Amino acid sequence: MKASRLPRNERILVIDDDPGVGESVRLLIDSIGCQSEIAVRGADGLARAQSGEFDLLITDLRLPDRDGLSITRSIKEAGLDLPVILMTSFSSLDTAIEALRCGALDYIIKPFSNDDFLHAIERALDERRIRRENALLKRSLKKAFASNRIIGDSAGIRRVFELVAKVAGSDANVLIQGESGTGKELVAQAIHYASPRAEGPFVPINCGAIPSELLESELFGHTKGAYTGAVAASEGLIREAQGGTLFLDEISELAPALQVKLLRVIQEKQVRPLGSRHVYRTDVRFLAATNRELKQALEQGQFRADLFYRLNVINIHVPPLRERGNDVEILARHFIEMHCRRLGKRIPRMTEEMTGFLHAYPWPGNVRELENLIERAVILTDGEALSCQDVVDVAPVSDHRSPPDKFTEEALEQALSIEKYIEEFVRRYQHQYSESELAAILGIGRKALWVRRNRWGLRRSGTRPPRHPAADAEA
Repeated sequence: MKASRLPRNERILVIDDDPGVGESVRLLIDSIGCQSEIAVRGADGLARAQSGEFDLLITDLRLPDRDGLSITRSIKEAGLDLPVILMTSFSSLDTAIEALRCGALDYIIKPFSNDDFLHAIERALDERRIRRENALLKRSLKKAFASNRIIGDSAGIRRVFELVAKVAGSDANVLIQGESGTGKELVAQAIHYASPRAEGPFVPINCGAIPSELLESELFGHTKGAYTGAVAASEGLIREAQGGTLFLDEISELAPALQVKLLRVIQEKQVRPLGSRHVYRTDVRFLAATNRELKQALEQGQFRADLFYRLNVINIHVPPLRERGNDVEILARHFIEMHCRRLGKRIPRMTEEMTGFLHAYPWPGNVRELENLIERAVILTDGEALSCQDVVDVAPVSDHRSPPDKFTEEALEQALSIEKYIEEFVRRYQHQYSESELAAILGIGRKALWVRRNRWGLRRSGTRPPRHPAADAEA
């Protein structure tokens, strides 16, 4: 007794020039609840397959106008998620191997039994379903992960939360602005995973990290042989983001020629890969980010006004860490717990002196710098408390001038041992700043700084060194 099959509702495209075979295959497909469409010419069938409306393609090996192997190659080169089953009347091991090399999922020899044929169909459809379910599960996990990564309770970050909640439900393009390390990509992820597009892909790309000549191919895709080195076709990130979101980080670095092409894609909702005559419809939401002031770039002619207004439908400003008040302490505790759990270490408390340091330091690298510093401190220290000294010991000495513009009274009040912090600060930056600058940063007088230097044995010898090596060359 044969096991009954569960009904299905997938769509299957069949390409075969034999009306008898086509009708038999159609009846078998209908028997398991799938929808079928028959094409008798290879070119017509390939065009239908590229519409993206089908879950499986079954094609004969020999057709009047082209063979099934070339159709299979075209499907794979186009980057379509469409499994292919090849049918043939000729039993040849070489042909079977070639079919699999071209990307066919299965190979059926005619005449075939109904059960063998239906099993092949169900295997192909089940494999595609499992692959898509796995991708969906990964996206769901990313959604849960992204929703908990923006941490803080300051007025500035609460405003970001409010805007994310408001814009997520729409399909409007969003421009996210903020300094490097503030978490602009996390904001983009939060928008995507709270939107109706959450089931679709979130595809990020850093426009400043890839040379312009390669970025064009990465974004828009290319056919095989479209340029030297294009040994295989690529659908491009815009098509990869179909049904989801494309995140363009550092959009200000996009070359003028690519700005024109991107604007056309956004306006016309279609893209043509390099070297291709075929135009593909797009269904993509664009989120962009920059650490520059784009309006200034507009005035300088470095960024197109029409593209700016297309992207800047909604603007979200992510505040720097130095403007987020107590968030720095909340984030530090979060990173301590996260890295201690990852390393299997006991979670230390933070001393009051440590919290004073967190509030006093300006964090030019923002949240990214904070996490990096905390991670190294957790790795290198084993005590029950994380102190200011632990952080200072692992903090890298910057090669450029990056301390705070001022050492605020509020920050000073939060530090228990101001003297110790001032001493550490002077030791770290004494060769980068003059007496006047150090005193201004620390919020004390030059005489008070001189007295402390003498007490700590940090008296200057000679004059202040030049700020930059170039200064010596110019003198």
